[in-house]
Amino acid sequence: MQNQTSALWQRVESSLLKQGMMQHLGVQLLEVAEGKVILSMPYSDKVAQQQNTFHGGAMGALADIAGGYAALTMAPEGDEVTTSEYKINFLAACTGGHLLATGKVIKAGKRLMVTTAEIVHIASDGTKRDCALMQQTIVPVVKK
Repeated sequence: MQNQTSALWQRVESSLLKQGMMQHLGVQLLEVAEGKVILSMPYSDKVAQQQNTFHGGAMGALADIAGGYAALTMAPEGDEVTTSEYKINFLAACTGGHLLATGKVIKAGKRLMVTTAEIVHIASDGTKRDCALMQQTIVPVVKK
């Protein structure tokens, strides 16, 4: 069970709760550790495209947030982070169930941070399938 009272958990959770889009899409925080964050997003009409699979934009947003929050766990206290760029590969079209996005910090520099996010689809029967892979550049910024 994740320690939901840890300073890292609270730092990420308080930021996630301010993200209207993520709240609208039903994104949930599952795990927080230094350099790693896992998020979940359920399938719904809010994240579906016209062929009833997860929309690439929703998957990209989920990956962006997972990688960004992984970077936030390594940013200096009082700083925020913002995405400078990301590249995502969509590996499979998936429907139903939910997505798990695991964001990890690859390099945490003072000016730039490099992260990855892997998105796995979990079907209602528990079957797992790689869905997308993202690489991202994050910039630490002073919290306003």
